[in-house]
Amino acid sequence: MKSRIAFISEHASPLSTIGGVDAGGQNVYVGELARQLVKKGYEVDIFTRRENAQLPQCLQWATGVRIVHVDAGPAQIIPKEQLLPYMAAFRDNMIRFIQEHGITYKLVHANFFMSAQVAVDLKQMLHIPFVVTFHALGHIRRLHQGEQDKFPAERITIEKEAIRQADCIIAECPQDKEDLMQYYQAPANKISIIPGGVNPDEMYPVDKQIARMRLKLAPQEIVLLQLGRMVPRKGVDNVIAALPKLKYTGAKVRLIIVGGEDGARDPEIARLKQLAKDLGVAACVTFAGQRTRDELKYYYAAADLFITTPWYEPFGITPLEAMACGTPVIGANVGGIKYSVLDGKTGLLVPPQNPDALAEKISELLLNRTLLQEMSANAVKRVQTLFTWQRVAHLMNNVYEKVILNHSIAVNSTLPEDLSLIDNAFENLVNTITVCKQQLRAPLQEAARQMYRCLLHGKKILVCGNGGSASQSQHFAAELVGRFEIPDRPGMPAIALTADSAVLTAWSNDYGYDQVFSRQVQALGRKGDILLCLSTSGNSNNILLAMEAAHQQQMTCIALLGKDGGPAADYADIGLIVPSGNTARIQELHMHLLHVLCTLVERKIAGLYANNEAPAPKTGALAIPVMNG
Repeated sequence: MKSRIAFISEHASPLSTIGGVDAGGQNVYVGELARQLVKKGYEVDIFTRRENAQLPQCLQWATGVRIVHVDAGPAQIIPKEQLLPYMAAFRDNMIRFIQEHGITYKLVHANFFMSAQVAVDLKQMLHIPFVVTFHALGHIRRLHQGEQDKFPAERITIEKEAIRQADCIIAECPQDKEDLMQYYQAPANKISIIPGGVNPDEMYPVDKQIARMRLKLAPQEIVLLQLGRMVPRKGVDNVIAALPKLKYTGAKVRLIIVGGEDGARDPEIARLKQLAKDLGVAACVTFAGQRTRDELKYYYAAADLFITTPWYEPFGITPLEAMACGTPVIGANVGGIKYSVLDGKTGLLVPPQNPDALAEKISELLLNRTLLQEMSANAVKRVQTLFTWQRVAHLMNNVYEKVILNHSIAVNSTLPEDLSLIDNAFENLVNTITVCKQQLRAPLQEAARQMYRCLLHGKKILVCGNGGSASQSQHFAAELVGRFEIPDRPGMPAIALTADSAVLTAWSNDYGYDQVFSRQVQALGRKGDILLCLSTSGNSNNILLAMEAAHQQQMTCIALLGKDGGPAADYADIGLIVPSGNTARIQELHMHLLHVLCTLVERKIAGLYANNEAPAPKTGALAIPVMNG
């Protein structure tokens, strides 16, 4: 049996186009890790904030991976710096989804501090252990940006609480671990270093000239590439500032910047364009905008050098992607870049925010083509050995298994397993009942009214279902024919189509089980009768055919269903759908709904019968007064 786990990534969905203000490495991390974990036996649900009202609540994104869009604030793109006020709604709607679908998660993997805040609450409320990857730390950001940091001041407090509550903290590089320990006092034994990765089926070497032909780039130009999110901390201005300082005097040098939107909508792009103009290098800087994942390998392969000089980078996936495509990297000597780029072997490291040092290193490599070729080969080998998503998933799986095992031991040491299961069963049932109470009051009342009118006019109720629903069908019919709560009331005509074993076996043997109910509806049903169908999924073909036959007989169809109702919901005149993915919970609620219907119908009929105010009934009708409505 596969273990189901949940990812929370409130602002970074795998569906987003990479290169926007808030769409970058985290989006790739979440999607690629989820894909690889499926191969380890997991099923992964990625919970992310709904940014578009047209998106479905749940989307099957890849085999074993679903994306769940959670309502939290307006269904539009909101800068992540402004999302914190909506995270309580995110938490509540995520819990509602879990409970309505009857899902049990073995573990939650939170990504970013706001997702970690939700994971803390889930651990306390649903007792699910969690792992967290912060992707960036508020304390480090505040050190570099000071008052320009737009995140709420409580970010650091939230991060500290998440560190305290987390079952494991994923550091993406040694520097990340050092920062967690120094600024947050995170215990060393609680931190596992697991880097990001690259998909070698997506990022791989392509012939440089073929890549340039595809992108319509000049074959003889020197191409420098900067790719990623367009935000100040990425240091793109540092690369532009280095261009007029280059000492290289060979072929024309072109800097291509991939990411961001047009200048009118992206203030950072507008700032960078103005900088290039002010420095007199606008003619050799190309802003390529956002590009699809499929296009990126051609940009990496077309470049002579990939340059990334942020002043802070917890890890950085783009340097790995460049190296996977055989392109040497000049990167800032910070965070994850100094971990992934092997200085002098796969590229060179430079101090951040230092265009003079960057210009010197660019010139050094452009003048040494032999070293560039060696770095290219080394880069591909290093990535394929240490930084594939397959390896990342293997390391992550080891962490997950340890966390899940430790959680299981902790739970079993304080509460016997059978009692834990009992408690969970009751809690799930209570949650399902609460949701049903809100959603089914009106349709349940209407179903009882239709049954009362049917019986009042001398008609009957036919009932059918399969398996457990078959026994519930017979139970309901017995309550109507006999009595439920009130003695001395008239018997009510109800027939369970699951009760006649001779008809069931003869027809299913001779013609097949699909028509075993529809045949009886054709034989017994009449205009004005009711067909009551029970199905936990709404997919049973014999139920659908029975409902078709009932409509042909001008009968009313009432259906007790589960999950999303399935096709049966479309056939039903009145659908009572239990919004749960757990068959046991659905059947339990179906029995409750049947009992409520018995109560409502019986009291109407018994009460009116006792009043004895009715005129003589028509032949075959119950001896009760006719009421309007």
